[in-house]
Amino acid sequence: MRSLFFKIFIWFWVAMALIVLVHSLSAMMVFDSGAKGFVGGQLAMHGVAVAEIYELRGKDQANEYLKLLERNTRTRAGLFDDSGNRLAGSELTDDARASLQDAIATGNDSFRQTAKTDYLAKWLERPNAKRLIIVSESGRPTGVRLPFMPGIWYVQFIAVFFTAGALCYGLARYFTAPLVKLRQATRQLAAGNLSARVEAGNRRRDELADLGRDFDEMAERIQSLMDAQQRLLHDISHELRSPLTRLNIALELARESDGEEARWALERIAREADRLNDLINQLLTLSRLESRASSQANEAIDLKRLVEEIVFDADFEAHSRNRAVRLIAASDCAISGNQQLLHSAIENVVRNAVTYTTQDTVVEVALRCETTGENHTSSHAIITVLDKGQGVPQAALADIFRPFYRVADARDRESGGTGLGLSISQRAVEFHGGRVKATNAPNAGLLVEISLPLAKGAK
Repeated sequence: MRSLFFKIFIWFWVAMALIVLVHSLSAMMVFDSGAKGFVGGQLAMHGVAVAEIYELRGKDQANEYLKLLERNTRTRAGLFDDSGNRLAGSELTDDARASLQDAIATGNDSFRQTAKTDYLAKWLERPNAKRLIIVSESGRPTGVRLPFMPGIWYVQFIAVFFTAGALCYGLARYFTAPLVKLRQATRQLAAGNLSARVEAGNRRRDELADLGRDFDEMAERIQSLMDAQQRLLHDISHELRSPLTRLNIALELARESDGEEARWALERIAREADRLNDLINQLLTLSRLESRASSQANEAIDLKRLVEEIVFDADFEAHSRNRAVRLIAASDCAISGNQQLLHSAIENVVRNAVTYTTQDTVVEVALRCETTGENHTSSHAIITVLDKGQGVPQAALADIFRPFYRVADARDRESGGTGLGLSISQRAVEFHGGRVKATNAPNAGLLVEISLPLAKGAK
């Protein structure tokens, strides 16, 4: 029996049937004992009364008392001496007479039961040392002997058995249905169907439903990663194809030319080779960040000094393009992490700003420390980079951190960028527990804000 459904179903069914059976048998025993005691107590009281009436007032008065007892309690009774001779009351049935004979033979009270009637023969001790016997025949109250009544107990047991089976079937289905759906979704996912979901919904609230929802979240994440990987491969192949095409054209021109034209073609080949090398290096960096391969380095970093170095180098390069970079504010902030990755992350953002700021404008960089939270428990270093360019369409603000994404394809290619700089910045910042976001400045230009958690104990 390998099915969890049948295991739950059979075990609960058998357990419930046994519980009902044992409970019914014990209830029957308690009922029998209780009935005997109750009837015996009542009969002893009436027996003493009818014996006194018989002794003091005679047989007729005793018969009247017993008739009144039968009308009020539906109990037929008779008074007998110790030899079994009837002194008062009606004729007995065979079962009642058998009880009387048992009492006389054993010298003790006798109690018998049939499906509908209780029979009791009870000895009465009289003051003159005589012993009398009162014999009763009482109808069994209906609706009391539940759930089993003699004669139809097997019908009731079968009804209880199948009712328990139906309940256990529903219970087993309730427990195993989510597991069956989870198994089917897992098989579909393993077969390559990344859209397979359990779809547990929000109506069911238990551990099995939580398991289904966790599976859906996992599948959603896997599908997202696979889609991103496929998109990245497509973009990589597209980006590699362009410089390779230009390389082939330049190579053909170099073969067919000489002198100045050949030198131009060779320079073009060298430039495209450098671009390919830079693209591959950035792809490797992005791949390491995706796999968290750089998690080994965790060093104390003077962020103010790091930003100053980046601004100095960027300003030097920007002057050749009639642009400038200025550090307008710098607080003392210390963080821990990988200095090389953080240098690359901040530098990419600053270089991107230098690329797209308008000529004869200044890119403004600022660094400040900020404490947030109700108890000032969260401290961050905030780095802002503001250019004076045209900004980015509002709908594309989140996409500029996507690998190979270009706001304007032709213009961005002319800038020489690979479309990976901001992606590397975002991965590096998130790797350090921070975040990066871009917004359009109120007047003009793009404002990129990098938030990094400060080292513990740093201000």
